[in-house]
Amino acid sequence: MVLPSHIYPEAQNLPKQTEIAKVCVYGLSILSAATFLFLPLFNLLHPSPWQRWMGVVHGSAAILATVVAVYTGHLAFPLLRGASKILPQLRTLTFWTTVLALLSIVSGNWAYMRYRAPIGGARAWLQSNSPLVHNVFMEYHEFTVLFTVPLGTACAWILWRYGDSIVDKKNVPVLAATSIALMAIMFFALGGLVTGIGIAKIHSL
Repeated sequence: MVLPSHIYPEAQNLPKQTEIAKVCVYGLSILSAATFLFLPLFNLLHPSPWQRWMGVVHGSAAILATVVAVYTGHLAFPLLRGASKILPQLRTLTFWTTVLALLSIVSGNWAYMRYRAPIGGARAWLQSNSPLVHNVFMEYHEFTVLFTVPLGTACAWILWRYGDSIVDKKNVPVLAATSIALMAIMFFALGGLVTGIGIAKIHSL
């Protein structure tokens, strides 16, 4: 319902429905993202001291790396179509994806030492009680995420080396390979996060 401005002059100052909807969408998006990013902090409530600190550090690094990697991977689709406007943003995001993936792997190796502990370690328990989790999910989680760093380093170097000329017709093979590699990083990061959360739900550190 539109209020007549000559009867209700203050109606002109009211926000439009589209503006209200936009504020609600952005607000819910920020709230959802914040809730997701704070997920590792629940480890602070865990009775295991190993899970409290290793879980928070590695979980935070893994979630941040995954969020940036997924956003970067989605930009690979317009890049594959030759969109040059996203190249400055994509170069920066690819660099930070690689850095965060490296931090996630380093913190993961720290947690992995506790995972392989001969006494009270999750690895021994899983091999005895749920070998499928260790032999499939943990092996996938352990090795596939390692591809994110070399792939990210290669993509970052290519994007900086070629610059805006990567979208030229003569560089189509390089463009295609870079886009596919960025998508692969996204899927490796997502797979690593999902399997890591699944393993942690079955047995903590």
